[in-house]
Amino acid sequence: MLPHLEVLKQYWSHDSFRPMQEEIIMSVLNNRDTLALLPTGGGKSVCFQIPAIMKEGICVVVTPLIALMKDQVENLRKKGIKALAVYSGMTSGEIDAAFDNAIYGNYKFLYLSPERLRSDIFRVRLEKMNVSYLVVDEAHCISEWGYDFRPDYLLIRDVMEITGPIPVIALTATATPKVAADIVEKLGFRESNIIKSSFSRENLAYIVRYCEDKNGQLLRVIRGVRGSGIVYVRERKRAEEVALFLKAQGLSADSYHAGYSTDLRSRKQDDWKNGITDIIVSTNAFGMGIDKPDVRFVCHFDLPESLEAYFQEAGRAGRDGVKSYAVQLWNNNDVKRLKQIVNISFPEIEYIKDVYQKLYKFFDYTYGTGKGDAQRFNLVEFSLKYKLHAGSVYYAIKYMESEGYLELTEELDNPSRVMFIVNRDELYMVQLKNESLDSFIKSLLRIYTGLFSEFVSIDEEYIARVLRNSKAAVTSMLMRLSRMGIMSYIPGARSPLLIFNEERLEEKGIYLPESRYNAKKDMHMGRAESVITYVSQDSSCRSQYLLDYFGEDSSPECGECDICIENRRSDGRSKEIERQILEALSNGPVEVSGFTSFISAENKVIISSIRDMCDRGILKIEGDTVKLASKR
Repeated sequence: MLPHLEVLKQYWSHDSFRPMQEEIIMSVLNNRDTLALLPTGGGKSVCFQIPAIMKEGICVVVTPLIALMKDQVENLRKKGIKALAVYSGMTSGEIDAAFDNAIYGNYKFLYLSPERLRSDIFRVRLEKMNVSYLVVDEAHCISEWGYDFRPDYLLIRDVMEITGPIPVIALTATATPKVAADIVEKLGFRESNIIKSSFSRENLAYIVRYCEDKNGQLLRVIRGVRGSGIVYVRERKRAEEVALFLKAQGLSADSYHAGYSTDLRSRKQDDWKNGITDIIVSTNAFGMGIDKPDVRFVCHFDLPESLEAYFQEAGRAGRDGVKSYAVQLWNNNDVKRLKQIVNISFPEIEYIKDVYQKLYKFFDYTYGTGKGDAQRFNLVEFSLKYKLHAGSVYYAIKYMESEGYLELTEELDNPSRVMFIVNRDELYMVQLKNESLDSFIKSLLRIYTGLFSEFVSIDEEYIARVLRNSKAAVTSMLMRLSRMGIMSYIPGARSPLLIFNEERLEEKGIYLPESRYNAKKDMHMGRAESVITYVSQDSSCRSQYLLDYFGEDSSPECGECDICIENRRSDGRSKEIERQILEALSNGPVEVSGFTSFISAENKVIISSIRDMCDRGILKIEGDTVKLASKR
């Protein structure tokens, strides 16, 4: 067995690779810079994890999705593979310990969020690391032409200057030809090497339905398809409302969004993955890293903002190869709303600058301060304080993010963390002098390891259950140890983080050129228009339209989408009308207006069929009369 197959078998228990995986892995093992374009569910992570396991050193992985980063690290650890993650929200002590482990701890993977690339501590430590590969996940984020551009991704070139020439592996599921070429250029590939799996999904039928009653249409879809499914909606409130509607109809459904706690989201996700819940109604917070093979349908209740997002989410259906459906519901109100969202997404430049200054004031930063800081951020609290519309503030922040000034992370659940800041002898003396603390400290040391060398994540509720006490009592004891200078205790918190990439600038120093602002707005509108065209056009095969958008311009018609099915029906009706026309002409010529006496169809349909038959040389029109072109 080949070495890379042995690794696949050992850690993933598979005997063979998915399409294109082996070709990508061989390219990487041959030390070639590689851009891998694989559809959602194509198994991108294996393409860099196997080569990294086979090669000496640590693989540095840059990815913007903190939740997915944590999942991948946890999955690698479960396989017995040593992996680390460094992202905003960690303390300086935790980050320091992680980088030490990356240098000296024989770890195979170091996952980083892109803003970490800015930090001096990372750059200094990187020089000491034996880096095997540099992996750029969600690589479309490096391109301004991509639908999710992240300025921090441009710092990846700086990393390559520190590490020296090492192979670069870039991966994405959503790149147009223009974006793919831009990725190769931005990452400075030594040669253009793009390995692309076809995005065609032969078992996936794309269906678009115009409807005013979306609840009713969704119900018909679910009852028609049956099985496990995902319903994507734009807003958290709607996720809950639609799930309640489906439950009222006797269906097994639940809602999911980032507003729920981590524990509740995990329970909802597990219930769906294990078949306890059939249908999950969710915002786009759901789906990343979830590989449930038997999803029979994905239904978009609202219009997505881009075909890239739609294609990625729709692709979560039918990963087992069994016939499945990607359904898009829409009406004219959706089109108006999508265009409004584009306009709302781009507040006036002066408004953006005003929000910029208020954000720094909110955290008491004076001019020239704040660079590199990360603060827990409550959007509603900030908006209320300054009497601003929360939605407009959000989009102002997102625009500043695209320009590299700030970054707003996804909402995170950061568990409580502790570390003893005294040595074992000093702690022993504390235990001797404080009988009430002694049993608590002993219990902590039994439950958790490594408390003297690094910050360790803890669960106060679990400790309380072990001690048969209340969570409040456990928290009180931890706070007491912290106040005594024995322990560093960082209570858990759930919120997004606002990261300040630059020190606070005076208004004249904020550079937001109008030409770039207009170009970004036009690009955003162009993506929205592509979505509108996709749902409203009724002539091109849906699969062909999507594949053409991603650069596959010679794909055959799928035969399974709503348009292909309608064309087949139309062909059947056309053949029947042609038969009736020929039957009417069997006794001689007939006036054009006279066919309605013989054929039950609209006059325009009959005339269209006659013209088509004339074009094919079957019929001939003379004046107002139609006759056979020749004896048949």
